[in-house]
Amino acid sequence: MTDHSADLSVLAGLLAGSLTTDPDVLATYSLDESEHRPDGAALVLVRATCVDDVVATMRFAHERGIPVIPQGARSGLSGGACAVDGCILLSVKAMDRILAVDEENKTVTVEPGIINLDLKNALRPYGLAYPPDPGSVALCSIGGNIATNAGGMCCVKYGVTREYVREITVVLADG
Repeated sequence: MTDHSADLSVLAGLLAGSLTTDPDVLATYSLDESEHRPDGAALVLVRATCVDDVVATMRFAHERGIPVIPQGARSGLSGGACAVDGCILLSVKAMDRILAVDEENKTVTVEPGIINLDLKNALRPYGLAYPPDPGSVALCSIGGNIATNAGGMCCVKYGVTREYVREITVVLADG
């Protein structure tokens, strides 16, 4: 495995958010709520605060062949947010804003880190709803809902996440 630790100052200089290599923080962020326990150790945790942080992180990682593990609330049970050896943990938890509510078209534009229940509560005054309600509704993020196509108890009547996503902007592996 190549040592990329010297390059991390380059990445740090590109971020509006922050990064850390603190072993205790990395250990905490290396797990989600699944039974899976990773064998590898993460290289760094990037705490993205905007799309540009995600782009910079993905470009940095792609150029160096470093795996990236995207994370939101880390409430998943599938192990998808768990670290692999030498990876960059990319937390989008701080990207939790509602960017726009369009009452006429009954749509909302959000960042991936917004918590499901916070979105539900914010939409209520507009007479709008986001029906998917996984068991972790109070702590799961919309990005994770999209990644896992979350549903919950209401999915029988109202459907799962994919039925409520009209458009998504993604950052590809090469940034």
